[in-house]
Amino acid sequence: MSQKKIGFLAMAVPLWFLAVYVVMAAMRPDYDHTDRAISELGSLDAPNLWAWNILGYILPGLVVAFLGMGLRREFSPQGRGAVIGSVAVVAAGLLMALSGAFPANMSDFKSTTTLLHTVGSFGCYVAFLVAGFLLPASFRKTSAWRWAAMPSLALVVASIATGFLRFAGMQSIGQRLTFACFFLWVALVGFALWRAHSSRVPPNNSFKPKPLRSSKGMA
Repeated sequence: MSQKKIGFLAMAVPLWFLAVYVVMAAMRPDYDHTDRAISELGSLDAPNLWAWNILGYILPGLVVAFLGMGLRREFSPQGRGAVIGSVAVVAAGLLMALSGAFPANMSDFKSTTTLLHTVGSFGCYVAFLVAGFLLPASFRKTSAWRWAAMPSLALVVASIATGFLRFAGMQSIGQRLTFACFFLWVALVGFALWRAHSSRVPPNNSFKPKPLRSSKGMA
């Protein structure tokens, strides 16, 4: 898949996630956005658990993994930090998909499926933090990406700040804001990848004009 297509999918996946979330939540009159976890749309007792887990977790997770592969292709020449950051994005996507493959059992938090769901969810966020703090250094080294360094880092820091809401009795709101920061980061990085390969000038300022022929050659 081309870099431009990967970037486009990454830009689209937040809107996809939001649309699926709104539709699935609307199908459950008992679902309270301010009191229930997002995972409850796909928990074992949910009426449409596989619709949510496939459309809301697994497919978006795979798109994020593709974004990580595109970033690996884009920045691997820059060294270990760029490679680790890119692989962390791949891991974040795959772990998100894992959380969808193992729905949570809200009545038994010690069950195997709930533990695997938690590993996927928590691991996805940890991998996102690793990528979010490592990749801006690579962004700054590339002229086509330099503009994305500060906004991407700001979204990572904001996602950490949303965690404090969970300790203030607003766990559901905090979780949704964390998801928002994550998907905005995916969209931002996807747009940067798409933009870098939409310009007429080759990425990384690699374009070099051909030297003019000498006057002798033109004689």
